[in-house]
This record gives sequence, C-alpha cells and structure tokens, in this order.
Amino acid sequence: MDKIFLRGLEVETIIGIHAWEQRAPRPLILDLEMGTDIREAASSDQVRDAIDYAAVSAAVVKFVSETQVGLLETLAERLARQLFQQFPILSLRLAINKPGAVPGVKAMGVEIDRRREDYAACGF
Repeated sequence: MDKIFLRGLEVETIIGIHAWEQRAPRPLILDLEMGTDIREAASSDQVRDAIDYAAVSAAVVKFVSETQVGLLETLAERLARQLFQQFPILSLRLAINKPGAVPGVKAMGVEIDRRREDYAACGF
C-alpha cells in the first residue's frame, strides 16, 4: 500500500480534563500517514485522482480547532472517523502530540492505527 503523509501539523484548540486547560487554546502537533493507492494519480498527473494534501490539512485544522473534548484519545478517534468519511483513504496512522502537558517530558500524546474496515459497522 502506498502512503501519503502530513507531519508536524500544528493546530490550536482547547483540550484537557483540568479546569485550567479549558481556559485557553493550546497547540497540538499532528502527524498523519494515510494509506492509499497512488497509481491512478501517478498515471494521470491530475489532483482529481489523488488525495489533496491541502484539503486534508484544512479538514484536520477545522475539525480539531472546532472540537472540544477532554482526552486526546477521544479527539484521535473522532478525527479518524471524520477523515475516513471525507477522504478515500484505506488506512490511517494518526499521532497527536500535546506539548507541555506533562512537566519535564519533551513529547507526549497518542497514536492510533485504523483501517477503513474498522468502521464498516458504522455505515460508511
């Protein structure tokens, strides 16, 4: 399977379980790796046959900045579902880093791996 990726996408949002985390937006850093078949796009050289990186980036920024949840786990799962609904991807590896969440830790977050068939029971 071929992969396309976005690394280091920074999005400001309100997230956290503590009251002080709910007061102001903070940055999250997202890495996405999407499985797809690029042969049709490679053959035609047309963006209509590819997954549009800018559209994925814009969709992620919009979703994350507008979604308020307490846990990174919840955000990751909801974002994965949204991306499978919106784009013709076959698999997704999604990592969300929440800088500064734990004192003395350079990076912390969650990473999930999902396949389109994981959501087959959900109707899409």
